[in-house]
Amino acid sequence: MMNKQFHTITSTCIPIAIDNCNTDLIIPARYLASTTRDPQFFGDAFMHDLRYDASGNAVHDFVMNKNEFSEAPNEGVHEIIVAGKNWGSGSSREHAAWAIAGYGVRVVISSSFADIHRNNLLNCFVLPVIVSPAFQQQLFESIAAQPQTQVRVDLPAQTVTNLSTGSSEHFDINGYKKYCLMNGLDDIDFLLKNVGTLPPAPPLYGGE
Repeated sequence: MMNKQFHTITSTCIPIAIDNCNTDLIIPARYLASTTRDPQFFGDAFMHDLRYDASGNAVHDFVMNKNEFSEAPNEGVHEIIVAGKNWGSGSSREHAAWAIAGYGVRVVISSSFADIHRNNLLNCFVLPVIVSPAFQQQLFESIAAQPQTQVRVDLPAQTVTNLSTGSSEHFDINGYKKYCLMNGLDDIDFLLKNVGTLPPAPPLYGGE
C-alpha cells in the first residue's frame, strides 16, 4: 500500500455498527489466494459479501450502499469508518487491512480492536483509534441524525473530535508507530532512514 503521511484527518464517516466484525466479513477468504497487491482489487473486495448478493447485485439496505455512504473514500469522501466493538476479530489475515486501505479509508474508530488486526492496520497506514463505548455510541447517533457529520482525528495531539457536538477524546498510540505514520515510513523505511544511527548488530552465535 502507498505510504501516506498522517497528521490530521477531517472527514465524514461510514458507520458500520457490526460488533465482532471478523476478518472474513472484512474480506472473504477466496480473495486470499490472489498474488496481486493492487489496492483497488482489495478495496473492491472490502465487505464484499455484505455489499453484494450471490448474483453480484448491490444489497441496497447495507450501509455502504446507501446513497449517503456509497461513495468510496478514494472518490474524495468518507475517509473514516466508525465501527462496532471488537473490530477485526477472527483470522489474522493481513488482507483485511489491505482491503480497508485499498478502499481509501485512513481511520477506523472503535471501542476495541483485535490486536493483530490493529497492528495490521497500522502497517497499512490506517490509524485505528480506540474510544470509549459512550463516545463510540455518540458518534453513531450523530451520524444517524446527520449523515454529513464530520469527525476530526488529530494524530499529533492524539485526539478525536465529533464536530457535531464538539465532544473530544484522547486516544493512545505506540510512539514508534506514531512517528512512522507522521513521516510516512514503514518498518524498512525507518531502518534505512536510521541505518547510520542504529547500534551495530551483535555477533552471530556469540563469535567475534
